[in-house]
Amino acid sequence: MMAENQELLKVENLGVCFTHGAMEARALRGIDLSFYPEEIHGLVGESGSGKTVTSTCIMGLLPSPPGKITSGRILFDGTDLLSLSQAQMRGYRGRKIAMVFQEPSKYLNPAFKIGEQITEMLILHLSMSKEEARKRARELLDLVGLGKDGRVLDSYPHELSGGMKQRAMIAIAISCNPVFLIADEPTTALDVTLQLQILRLIKKLKDLLGMGVLFISHDLGVVKEVADRVSVIYAGRIVESSTKGKLFENPLHPYTKLLMASIPDARKRGQRLATIPGRVPDADATPPGCAFHPRCPLADERCKTENPVLGEQEYGHAAACHHAGESWKI
Repeated sequence: MMAENQELLKVENLGVCFTHGAMEARALRGIDLSFYPEEIHGLVGESGSGKTVTSTCIMGLLPSPPGKITSGRILFDGTDLLSLSQAQMRGYRGRKIAMVFQEPSKYLNPAFKIGEQITEMLILHLSMSKEEARKRARELLDLVGLGKDGRVLDSYPHELSGGMKQRAMIAIAISCNPVFLIADEPTTALDVTLQLQILRLIKKLKDLLGMGVLFISHDLGVVKEVADRVSVIYAGRIVESSTKGKLFENPLHPYTKLLMASIPDARKRGQRLATIPGRVPDADATPPGCAFHPRCPLADERCKTENPVLGEQEYGHAAACHHAGESWKI
């Protein structure tokens, strides 16, 4: 059994570009991430920062072309997943590494009952009989809070609410007992009450099954509720990474501070939320130097020309910023 402090999956210097004719867009520019058993690692950033591209690379689902991995390794139990053929990767996908997607309606097959979609995974990856698979499917649906009575088992996706569909997707994802789960914006389409229920479910399953989890979100407030460790991504680079406690207690990167300032707070009712001016640059138009400098309140001439390196600013807390830890009035 893998020790809790031993890396489960490691992303090293991952670079990805997309080509469209003569145009080349660098979506990831040297990503480094480490994941551990029984830990939820939150990856947070605005849309277009590179979160989903990172997850598709781990799953071996990067569309190629136009996507191309230009550098790096993804190490899982000593194996570089990027060196595997698609046939070899199918032995990992679903069986050892699984994914919960943002919009379950796009990924649940409308022509098949929920039970059939779970049993298909069990028969394919675990060679179960139909009877064994159906019994296990019923247990899985109960585990994710969809009951023991079999009603959902024999329901089609269109007969379920949004929250129930997401729970069914989670049941499918964990059906083969994966050791690593990717949850890509799993609560975005849900109301606040359902969001909290899904976050609690993911934490419960992490503890129960001992999985490592990559939890992707654009919402730092949601990540705060669920993650043990947090990495902040901007324009294809990790700009800050630490334990949740350290990051929320003492954010070092201006981007992280501005994301935190934009989290709704009931104690500040009536006050305007802080906003980040501008937007994430397009991957084919990333500015020189620090990519955040056009939006950064602390940017100087050095920031415009010199790309900061992600480095440890204090024990267990890394940031890529020439002005890490400096403050200003938001």
